[in-house]
Amino acid sequence: MNVKLNDNVLVISGKYAKKTGKVIATSPKNGTVTVEGVNIHKKAQKARKANEVSKIAEIEAPIDVSNVMVICAACGKAIRVKHALIDGKNTRVCPKCNATLDSAYSGKAAKKAVKEAPKKRERKRAKKAETAAETATEDKAE
Repeated sequence: MNVKLNDNVLVISGKYAKKTGKVIATSPKNGTVTVEGVNIHKKAQKARKANEVSKIAEIEAPIDVSNVMVICAACGKAIRVKHALIDGKNTRVCPKCNATLDSAYSGKAAKKAVKEAPKKRERKRAKKAETAAETATEDKAE
């Protein structure tokens, strides 16, 4: 299944054709995805507690994964996903503009920008001792 969570997809067939939305849930075993704002069903919900109110809720139902196409973030077109090896990992790539669809593997530069050296921890006691020593030397200088 080439569609992952939080992908933007275009519905290509059915009642909601030509609608776009974000993938909320995936079910690879069943071959379905749930898209935000697509395939909305009404469901009656009974009040379970004394302070709740019964209502008719609108929920997104899953649709078949073959009815959606991933939208490339770089070029904005609906594409068939191509796979390529990047840094030894099999990644999803746009065949039209060669942009990576997986944000974790968007390039070495992005990884370096995210990684920073951890800040050196200083102990409070050591700081207090240093400040006390500095004030003592200032007093002697006067």
